[in-house]
Amino acid sequence: MEKSDIVYSCYHEVSRKGENFVPMHVLSFQLSGSFVLSDGQEKYIAHEGDFNLIRKNQLVKFAKHPPENGIFESLNIYLNQEVLQNMAKEYHLVSSRSEISKPLVSIKVSAVLQNYITSLQSILENKKLLTRDFIDLKIKELLFILLEIQPELKHILFDFSEPFKIDLESFMIQNYKYNVNLERLAYLTGRSLATFKRDFEKIFHTSPHKWILQKRLEEAYFLIKEKQQSPSEIYVDLGFEDLSHFSYAFKKQFGRSPKNTAAILKNN
Repeated sequence: MEKSDIVYSCYHEVSRKGENFVPMHVLSFQLSGSFVLSDGQEKYIAHEGDFNLIRKNQLVKFAKHPPENGIFESLNIYLNQEVLQNMAKEYHLVSSRSEISKPLVSIKVSAVLQNYITSLQSILENKKLLTRDFIDLKIKELLFILLEIQPELKHILFDFSEPFKIDLESFMIQNYKYNVNLERLAYLTGRSLATFKRDFEKIFHTSPHKWILQKRLEEAYFLIKEKQQSPSEIYVDLGFEDLSHFSYAFKKQFGRSPKNTAAILKNN
């Protein structure tokens, strides 16, 4: 998704799949159920009625939980950088360095913000209104409301700095379980893709793809053997797209499927 957008999400079962990289700021209102976001150090939970800003350029894992006998519903507003840059230029909005570094920032739901959300829900039912110009206009309206409620959000929303070059080895050891492509990882370490690959091979003496797969499979074997976790419990958290791909890679590496490995270890 490259353009700003307003998206209604609905899930009947727990969902944990999807890319783990947040490429743009997302404003999220929880209509029902709960949303759990983890950055590897802390977990953040959004309950029904909560409104949050999910910051861009984050590696996170998430879980969407429907309420008992109900459905998960959320309203998400994606903020394209071009829209934010145009607004910053037009209204002279300048960011200084923000002291907020956590991936999810709670926003107070005032009466004005609640009325905006209610009106947005009505608008989403009329697809003819959802033109690019109209969406950008509604997002601009929301940003003005947010800056009135929490002026400090300016320092997050209008910060257009790029990630700076960081230590590649420690970053990869900490983040190899995230389901993101190499371009995203390169960007977050402050490198071009070519420089990322070159630096990576100097440090790890193999390609990024081979190293990441090896690390994930070693962790999978550990979790199955030492923690008695089932393959279906761990494959998403290890960054695999689906169970079949995980099973194929695991069998190729260890000679047995993860299911058979778990059964054999359990009986020994």
